[in-house]
Amino acid sequence: MKPLTDFFTAIEKDARIGTTHIGIYAALLQYWQQNECANPLSAFSYEIMRIAKISAQATYHRCIKDLHSFGYIRYEPSFKRNSRSKVYLRV
Repeated sequence: MKPLTDFFTAIEKDARIGTTHIGIYAALLQYWQQNECANPLSAFSYEIMRIAKISAQATYHRCIKDLHSFGYIRYEPSFKRNSRSKVYLRV
């Protein structure tokens, strides 16, 4: 899958990226594929956390904000419990 290969190429020399970041990015790609490759994808944090096998909200939010600030995704949080956040993948 090209987006995943491109991500791994980009993070090769990026020491800031850890296994949790990789897990979240892979989960975002899985969710993206399940939703007909819609970009942006709209998701609740618990949907991505379930796929990535992450149980701590703080860890999820820290890593997704890192991925955004490092330029791997564009993340637009909704700040509303009943509204999905938007994630733009660089595909």
